[in-house]
Amino acid sequence: MIHGWSALGGLTMAEWEDELERWLKPFLDRLGHKTRQRMCPLYVAGLIGPGDRKSVQPMAERLATGNYDQLHHFIADGVWDASPLESELLNQADRLVGGKDAVLVIDDTAMPKKGERSVGVAAQYASSLGKTANCQTLVSLTLARGEVPVMVALRLFLPESWTGNVSRLMRARVPIEHRTARSKLEIALAEVDRAMAANVRFGCVLADAGYGLSAPFRQGLTERGLAWAVGIPRHLNVYPVDVKLIWPITKVRGKPRKHHVPDIFMLASAKWKTVSWRSGTKGRLKARFAALRVRTADGPPQRIWDKGQQHLPGDEAWLIGEQRASGEKKYYLANLPAATDLRTLAATIKARWICEQAHQQLKEELGLDHFEGRSWQGLHRHALMTMIAYAFLQHRRLAHAGRKKKNQRASASTNHARRTPRHRRSHSPAAIAAMPALQKTNP
Repeated sequence: MIHGWSALGGLTMAEWEDELERWLKPFLDRLGHKTRQRMCPLYVAGLIGPGDRKSVQPMAERLATGNYDQLHHFIADGVWDASPLESELLNQADRLVGGKDAVLVIDDTAMPKKGERSVGVAAQYASSLGKTANCQTLVSLTLARGEVPVMVALRLFLPESWTGNVSRLMRARVPIEHRTARSKLEIALAEVDRAMAANVRFGCVLADAGYGLSAPFRQGLTERGLAWAVGIPRHLNVYPVDVKLIWPITKVRGKPRKHHVPDIFMLASAKWKTVSWRSGTKGRLKARFAALRVRTADGPPQRIWDKGQQHLPGDEAWLIGEQRASGEKKYYLANLPAATDLRTLAATIKARWICEQAHQQLKEELGLDHFEGRSWQGLHRHALMTMIAYAFLQHRRLAHAGRKKKNQRASASTNHARRTPRHRRSHSPAAIAAMPALQKTNP
């Protein structure tokens, strides 16, 4: 397992800093100003380098630059636009892991925080902590292919206790365009739009039940022409795919009905099968899955007989159930094609776990939650630098894997030339050793 600082093993400090600056050149070109071009590599190097704290002062001391004031000014107060660097991050992420087989994972991560002055801090439910805590919440987008994630967006969610308090917003220097209340779902869709505008390549959008329970969120993805697979709560209503809409018979006079109503409400049973979707640290990962084509209950609302107000059937989708070894059951919806097989459905919904690993490593290895400033601008710039640092480490990880694969092929070719093979043997890509930079965890 190699990650964070140890991912640079075998290189001297000067060697990996030179490599970092070469890799950062597209970002530095977009910064323009010479002082900023000097501070950016220093800040990213401080995040990657050794040390427990990744806030400005300890990083400046470890780098022995004597430039604490300049480093602090660069991240907290400098007048520069982060948008060009954010766009370049999307470009680099697409180059590293983009493609039709990539996924774009929407999630959020909480950063516990004391006090009430830091931007966005409030007592709020943190899904990553599983409880309500005083924290900041960042909506995240992760582009991933296989087991290689690259974080491409981190946007702060502002609770009502902030958006309803102008003096608080001004004190934290929240830009005017971000002072209006926005839900996490709205933030996520805006970031999806930004990724699409940058032509980032991915095949499917994934999200947990915190996002998947929202019909407007799912519909927003569909309207954008995107494939999606999302978690849902077990109480979400669906209809069988062959549900019929009929005109209700009523004896009561009044206005005529505007909509048909469904003739049945029961979800037919489906067969559960054991499915393995990938290898984990303790062998193949398996669970029991079932899948059924349904129609989501997110059409127009309609009062239906004694059922009360109900949403009519919407679009067709896959309803997927997962039964884990512990007996726990989880449910998902996906708008993947009707011909999709059960193993593909299972592998797709389970691919979401990679963003949790990325969150953990950005915090533990690169100090995402170590920023000690209180401003909107400082927090987002620090988050951007951690994502750039993470992308650089993934660049090294993929380069290392490429060299290893090339050496294996060269060795195999040499051995093949030395002897006459008795029979042909095909080598699948899965037989190649896994890339070493990131810890593999079981979802």
